[in-house]
Amino acid sequence: MADYKDPENTILIELKDGTVAIELLADVAPQHCARMKELARAGEYDNVVFHRVIDGFMAQTGDVQHGDFVEGFDLRRAGTGGSDKPDVPAEFSKLPHDRGSIGAARSQSPDSANSQFFINFSDNAFLNGQYTVYGRVISGMEHVDAIARGEPPMNPDRMHSVKVAADA
Repeated sequence: MADYKDPENTILIELKDGTVAIELLADVAPQHCARMKELARAGEYDNVVFHRVIDGFMAQTGDVQHGDFVEGFDLRRAGTGGSDKPDVPAEFSKLPHDRGSIGAARSQSPDSANSQFFINFSDNAFLNGQYTVYGRVISGMEHVDAIARGEPPMNPDRMHSVKVAADA
């Protein structure tokens, strides 16, 4: 296993083509990072599909309620749910939504983030200050780039497993 600067704040997502390592920015968005680690440790993100993948923009996943490809999966509902945890309030910062950054998906309300997140394929400055940035891909972005496109994709890719590096 690779050595990570801060294994407690590193997420490892196993995709079909390999592992994506994400550095969580706990000093910038502590509540969002804590939620991601909590759901990862509970196995909630395992087998969850990427339900909205827009070429040149981002790949969205994390619907632990309706996105589990193994347990009662319905592609039409993927992306409409969250977790059984309360929503997380916005933690906006000056960090840009650059390629490889992780953003909290939410509804129109800034304080409605829950379990869903997206990985930016490119620099998306129009999102700056509107969505919480709480991590960045530090390795494996080529695996993110290979995720099937679509809204939703006809044959969606999924996160086979999601772990905190300290636990792996």
